[in-house]
Amino acid sequence: MAFTSTGFPSDLVREVFTTAKGHSSLAKLAKQEPLSFSGTDIMVFTLDGEVNLVAEGAAKGQHTGSNTAVQMVPLKVEYGQRVSDEFVRCSDEKRLDYMTAFTDGFGKKIARGLDIMAMHGVNPKTGLAAASIGTNSLDTNTDVTGITYTAGSPEANIESGIAAIGDADFTGLAIDKTFASDLSQVKVAGVPQYPELAWGANPERIKGVASDVNSTVNSVTTKHAYMGDFENNFKWGYADIINFEVIEYGDPDNSGNDLKGHNQVYLRAEAWFGWAILDGSAFARIED
Repeated sequence: MAFTSTGFPSDLVREVFTTAKGHSSLAKLAKQEPLSFSGTDIMVFTLDGEVNLVAEGAAKGQHTGSNTAVQMVPLKVEYGQRVSDEFVRCSDEKRLDYMTAFTDGFGKKIARGLDIMAMHGVNPKTGLAAASIGTNSLDTNTDVTGITYTAGSPEANIESGIAAIGDADFTGLAIDKTFASDLSQVKVAGVPQYPELAWGANPERIKGVASDVNSTVNSVTTKHAYMGDFENNFKWGYADIINFEVIEYGDPDNSGNDLKGHNQVYLRAEAWFGWAILDGSAFARIED
């Protein structure tokens, strides 16, 4: 199989993941961390008690607590598309049009992929549980509290989630359209309490909390919301390279159709990104 292979220029890599941030709830709500191909260790300290006030010459006291390293491991994802073999013969300007459109689409697919994998623990393409993810998702991490969804009582569901995360900060909320619609219909004395959600809007914040309405929340299983301390206890990042191939021969997508037999070439991009849940107890999910 013959092909040309290259890496995306660094500015295109940034463009892809900038697009991802605009379409991924988790990328929007959580902080991005640098990610190396060998993985990145994130230190987590649990410091019990309070600081000790010592006067001049006083003995310092013993403190309890623990620390551990949570590793953010890069996972490889790929996406490809068959296009006319005009791609290999057209002008540079026309080829740039192809690449611009492909880059935009790939960024959106990465965004959905990050959410689907880190929320649900599955391979986005198949919808099946992924062994490489294991318990590193908001659905499979046993420390994440599940709250039973009650239609028509979204505020009560959120309050139950706040109680479940305990001392953790409530910094972010990702919801599906059903839950957003429930909130938009909450009224007191006939006055809507969440007017920012009217007509299917997707506000940046709800009641001062960073938020996002996204179909990825319920794309695999019937979940209606994920909430908790995304700012401090969920990290994500990407390796600063994207492989790009223009494949001219064979059947690279295992479709049963030969490229040359159909006057096509195959564009394939591969990217590496990962995430880490530092403390599952800092999150709750609202589910059927």
